[in-house]
Amino acid sequence: MDDSPDAQPAPQLSISELLDRVGRVTRGLQFVDGLSPAQWEALRFLARANRYSRGPSALAEFLGTTKGTISQTLIALENKGYLRRLRGEQDKRSVILELTPSGETLLERDPLRVVDEVVARLPDSERNTISDGLSRLLHDVQGSNGFGICQACSLFTAAGAVDERDGPHRCGLTGDPVAASEARRICVNYQAVR
Repeated sequence: MDDSPDAQPAPQLSISELLDRVGRVTRGLQFVDGLSPAQWEALRFLARANRYSRGPSALAEFLGTTKGTISQTLIALENKGYLRRLRGEQDKRSVILELTPSGETLLERDPLRVVDEVVARLPDSERNTISDGLSRLLHDVQGSNGFGICQACSLFTAAGAVDERDGPHRCGLTGDPVAASEARRICVNYQAVR
């Protein structure tokens, strides 16, 4: 380190540069267990997605990639026994992606947990500031419509289902009942509250 009076402090990285560096580091962590970062991302998404979002097109849209790339990712995960493809109940041409028990077990060893562990050691106020700031940044860069949590959607109706069996909530777009557990999942039909 140069302690001379003329020494300049190292320039600080901009937020975009910091995000890029963190992104590169986290991508590097994900080349484990014979998977690529895209395969890990697909597994994470499928674990958090609701029934409307667990299809190849929604996955491609969420990851910002092509259907061809997603197809190769899904083939690899299926061959490794981490997911299976099911036919849609109403539209037999549609494909529903589902994690297998092996896929769920693998996610328990998600390499990004190391980041969560580091963040968990931060003071609550700092952790909340980072989370809130990054959430707003993602929302504003990505746009207000696209993917989001079902119960935060403008179309979500709490306690709007007539039939509690599949409810108690309702999707304003499809009219379908939404279970409480599914209301906390990612939805491709998300529309921001204005």
